[in-house]
Amino acid sequence: MEGFLLIDKPVWVSSHRVTHTIRKLTGIQRVGHAGTLDPFATGLLIVGIGRSATKHLSAFLQFPKTYEVTFVLGATTPTDDSTKEPILCPPPSPLMQNDVEAALKKFEGTIEQVPPQYSAVKFEGQTMYKAALKGKGLVVKPRSVTIHSIIQTSPLTQADNGTSLISLSIHCSSGTYIRAIARDLGQTLGTGGYVQTLRRTTIGPFGASNATLFENITLEDINVHLIPIDKMLKEIQEKSES
Repeated sequence: MEGFLLIDKPVWVSSHRVTHTIRKLTGIQRVGHAGTLDPFATGLLIVGIGRSATKHLSAFLQFPKTYEVTFVLGATTPTDDSTKEPILCPPPSPLMQNDVEAALKKFEGTIEQVPPQYSAVKFEGQTMYKAALKGKGLVVKPRSVTIHSIIQTSPLTQADNGTSLISLSIHCSSGTYIRAIARDLGQTLGTGGYVQTLRRTTIGPFGASNATLFENITLEDINVHLIPIDKMLKEIQEKSES
């Protein structure tokens, strides 16, 4: 058994748990994925099963990705997401729709982005999140990423605690940190920001709408939905040439 699976990962399940479960069901040790999703995030995970499939996983890293997200504005967290308790930091004046729209325009195109402190980026032999857990924040250089589009999908709403919520669809290059966009958007508006919910809906030409739900996945599910290596590689080549 060799090939690829499009998995729809549920919330609070790690990417590692997905590959571990598939490894256990199939009895195949060479199982990997193309691009980690944080446990609090949901959505598309591309899994390779077998040696011939896993050696091609890096080919998926070139593709842009699309995320459906909700940001909280007016508060921060140490992780820039909802896994830690928020600290309120009200803006100097109530946020208005036109202020947010103007701020969002600054994130379109190629931008410089500093990875979140709680990330797997390594700097001078240290992993950022491990250093952050020890209370030693690392100062790293910004990285260039490209935001192809950032579209507001719901009106700005006010929460009871004085924060504001905004939902967005973000189409971006590989290597983009959505948590950093939330953090930096808050700073641009004179306040804080973090990611409340995050769902990855596409990786290049592959979509979560065609993915297999991970909950209660069985060996039969894997057999039915396994995509042959040649078919996936053909789609990768066609997308790269278009």
